[in-house]
Amino acid sequence: MRRFIVPGLIVAAGLSLGACSTNDRTLRDTAVGAGVGAAGGAVAGAVIPGVSVGEGAAAGAVAGGVIGAVTSDGRRYYWDERGDCYYVKDDRRVYVDRKHCNP
Repeated sequence: MRRFIVPGLIVAAGLSLGACSTNDRTLRDTAVGAGVGAAGGAVAGAVIPGVSVGEGAAAGAVAGGVIGAVTSDGRRYYWDERGDCYYVKDDRRVYVDRKHCNP
């Protein structure tokens, strides 16, 4: 298990930094999930006997990244000339509430 910790943390860090430079919502959600999972896993590793902080962080990053990717809607949102938010489905605009719009 220990030999997977460093590569797992490197992959999680790479995903997090890669998501900063893209508009791909799925990649951003995956990176956020990996970051949150790593933090939660580190806390769990500190509390649970027999699991190190690094092992917990690596496992949490993987689990969080998978959950973030699966739960992402993958839509790209746009703003029209009136300031309303929409996404495109089957070449048609589908308008959504502003609280659901994350450009």
